[in-house]
Amino acid sequence: MAAWFGVAVLTAAPASAHVELLSSNPADGARLTSAPARVSITLSENIGIQPNSIKVVDQQGTDVVSGPVFQPGEVAEEVAVALEPDLPDGSYLVEYAFVSTDSHPVRGTIAFVIGTGPLITSAGAVSASTGTDPVTDALFTTFRWGSFGGVALLGGLVFLVVCRPGGRADPAARKLITAGLWLSGVTAVAGFLLQGPYVAGRGVGAVFDGALIEATLRVAYGKLLLLRLAAIVALAVIVRRLLAGDLPDRLRSRYENLGIAAGFIVMLSFSATGHAVADKIMFLSVSADLAHFGAMAVWVGGLIQLAVLLRGRYSASEAEPALARFHPIATRSIVIMVVSGAYLGFRLVPSVEALWTSAYGIVFVLKLTGFAALLLVANLSRTAVRRGISGRGGTGVVTADLRKLRVSVGVEVLIVAVVLALAAALSSMSPAG
Repeated sequence: MAAWFGVAVLTAAPASAHVELLSSNPADGARLTSAPARVSITLSENIGIQPNSIKVVDQQGTDVVSGPVFQPGEVAEEVAVALEPDLPDGSYLVEYAFVSTDSHPVRGTIAFVIGTGPLITSAGAVSASTGTDPVTDALFTTFRWGSFGGVALLGGLVFLVVCRPGGRADPAARKLITAGLWLSGVTAVAGFLLQGPYVAGRGVGAVFDGALIEATLRVAYGKLLLLRLAAIVALAVIVRRLLAGDLPDRLRSRYENLGIAAGFIVMLSFSATGHAVADKIMFLSVSADLAHFGAMAVWVGGLIQLAVLLRGRYSASEAEPALARFHPIATRSIVIMVVSGAYLGFRLVPSVEALWTSAYGIVFVLKLTGFAALLLVANLSRTAVRRGISGRGGTGVVTADLRKLRVSVGVEVLIVAVVLALAAALSSMSPAG
């Protein structure tokens, strides 16, 4: 297994992440002696048939397409539209707008001429820019940040079940889990409504456009968001039962298993719509992304719950067992995050130079810097725990150590918020850009 993994990693090419136009027929700038029967486009990945993704207009802006988008042959990456018969001489513009496997839009134009007339556009016809409305883009990234925060809050459920069973009755701890459910649900709905305008390059006023909502439902991203929303609703029912104090052990175990399944579906809906799914070694990259995201949720959710536990209203005798149980979980989570994050970085960043020459690389380095700072502060918490528990012979965490823990854990939570914001920005950017 280790040898196979090494070969797969060392011999694989980096992921392209966003779909790219490889060729077109007619080509951009082509001059034809007769009208073509269709316009075809070959892409870098198979994105399926996306309705209305190719439009052809003449010089007056009149649509000359005579049918829906289809796949003309056995090449899954090739899509086409049929044109009206016997088009007159003149210039024509092909406008394409596709949604990548990782849910990001890619738009551009191709110009060709029938006869000897001039091109509609003289230069820069082919473009891989997203053309996204800036306000829509900012909201889309903000809600994605919120969705990451919601999953992180839900990760605190692991802390309550494994590290602090008595905390199930704590109103403050329960409110954090409830906030995670609401934040995850609201951001899922917002992401679904914003996806249409985000892809179409329109403003937020188009969030309730029926045609855009229908287009979102047709692509995998829209379906996965609805699946995430269903899993969150199921998780809300499961959490209510898990946090009940009178649940028998047999039923508690069953609900814990159901909670794990629902949580997995929620995280999979993120990994299956991100950059990892566009990788040529999709199974490894999606698995690494799931591991990275899951470890983040368990660690960050535990930190937030720990901040509640250490806010000064609880005795050392209550904090000590929870700290002792959380310590190995946090350590393993950090190891998983480092290993999976290193693999994803290797796969997604196209080159070492891209770390300082591309926007994606710069934000990626900033995220790494924030994570490194997080590890330094986490080490302070780890030292305080070891001295407080091991150094005192299990009699309790001393007050001085609790003060240090409150400060260090509070700083960790603040840094986590910044790192999650950077991760949300990265998810909306192209590694190649």
